Amino acid sequence: MAHLAVGKSRQGRNFRKTKRQTRDTTMLPALERALPLTEPMSEDQVLRIDEASMDILENIGVHFRDTVALKDWKEAGAKVIGETVYADRYLIRELIKTIPETFTLHARNPINNLPVGGKFSMFVPMTGAPYLRDLEDVRRNPTLDDLANFHKLSHMLPAIHSSAHHIVEPYDHPISHRHLRITYSSMRYSDKTFMGMTTSPKNAQDVLDMCDILFGKGYIDNHPVVTGNCNGNSPLVWDEVMLGALRAFSKRNQPILCSPFVLGGANTPASIAPTVAQLNAEALSALAYTQIVRKGAPAIYGHYLATVSMKSGAPMSGTPEISLMNFMVGQMARYYKVPWRTSNTLGSSKIFDAQAGYESATTLMAVILSGANYIWHSAGWNEAGMHCSMAKFIVDAEQCAMAYKMAKGINWDDFELGLSAIKDVGPGGHYLGHPHTLENFQEAFFMPELFDNNSIEQWQAEGGLEINSRALHKAKEMLKDYEEPMLRNDIQEEILAYIAKREREIPQEDALNQTF
Repeated sequence: MAHLAVGKSRQGRNFRKTKRQTRDTTMLPALERALPLTEPMSEDQVLRIDEASMDILENIGVHFRDTVALKDWKEAGAKVIGETVYADRYLIRELIKTIPETFTLHARNPINNLPVGGKFSMFVPMTGAPYLRDLEDVRRNPTLDDLANFHKLSHMLPAIHSSAHHIVEPYDHPISHRHLRITYSSMRYSDKTFMGMTTSPKNAQDVLDMCDILFGKGYIDNHPVVTGNCNGNSPLVWDEVMLGALRAFSKRNQPILCSPFVLGGANTPASIAPTVAQLNAEALSALAYTQIVRKGAPAIYGHYLATVSMKSGAPMSGTPEISLMNFMVGQMARYYKVPWRTSNTLGSSKIFDAQAGYESATTLMAVILSGANYIWHSAGWNEAGMHCSMAKFIVDAEQCAMAYKMAKGINWDDFELGLSAIKDVGPGGHYLGHPHTLENFQEAFFMPELFDNNSIEQWQAEGGLEINSRALHKAKEMLKDYEEPMLRNDIQEEILAYIAKREREIPQEDALNQTF
């Protein structure tokens, strides 16, 4: 019997060792938050922001620089003078009432479907970088192959819930055709959720057509499968390009992130509360418009937040005001009962250094405690978004995994077993060999793979690598191990045929396709 017990113990140790050595790339479910949220505003202060925003909408108005939108607003009952829409609070409230408080975002692999809204959060990588710091830490223009590598890593990193879209801009492809290849890359190299290019109404329509092929004709009209972003031009302007893309997505029941682009002190007042009042009015005007386009269409209260250096005019990351505004926006979104988006691990540093780490960590903690649902720009962002760092992408993803575990709250399931271990060990003993420790050590405490906690002697013996080098090594190893989640042959062929057709129809130009 003793021999059998030893055998089982060895088997258990071998299993745990194998488990530790095997890279787990299974996506974590959407984060179901259990921690209390940080809500710095009282109920009266929430109402003050709401009142100020409604006053802006009614008396200052919002420019909708789009003839179709102006006609739509007029027919919905708003006062329209020139390009300015004056929507009264009753109209705004009635419209946003029909936005779903929660919805399911469907992936091509149903295991990776995600709830959006309520107490759930998801992490989405950065997008839009014109440069990258590559696997050798060289800053350069990206290619389609670089983009594919980021999509592959997104597929493999458990805390990343989406492959997004143009994480980096592929310079080896004409601008007018890029959206097609970017969308295909998002669809091909990951079976998680993804984003769609809304850089023009025509581009948005191409994305939706490709989704029809991927998911089957008609499926997307009743199932959200792709998110699109609509950036506002603060203060108080929505332009024709963004509104056309918004209409394309909302008509097909696809969620749009209605995102005022806030540079605090430059295009908003140099004060937190009035900035949030303006941002809130801008977001509400676009959210309401989605419901004019299609009642009940999913929509997400969005924003991009940065404060501006009064020395240089440059956007800053990781400042306390950004954190406070995230807390406030979270309260406003919950007041209106709509899902909301924020930006995550933003850095302004030119390299992946302590500045980038501090900026990113400050924002990440605030984002988690603000209760954001759609947490965008969660991996790779540096140099104020000018480049995506391959090393930072990997480390940010691990930081998101750490925040994920923290936000899940305290596990009480083994409380009594843990108390029993205290009785077993008693005064002066240790727990290292106790069955409770052996059973729980892997899950009890998060063990970062990329942070070095060894002695300096061991660190030196292993090459003295700092975190940038360790992260790049991990990225290379992951890409070697990548296994493509294959598209069905007929679907892949149809998507490629669609791309070929559209590339024949759209002239090769260094400009976005607005016409063909």
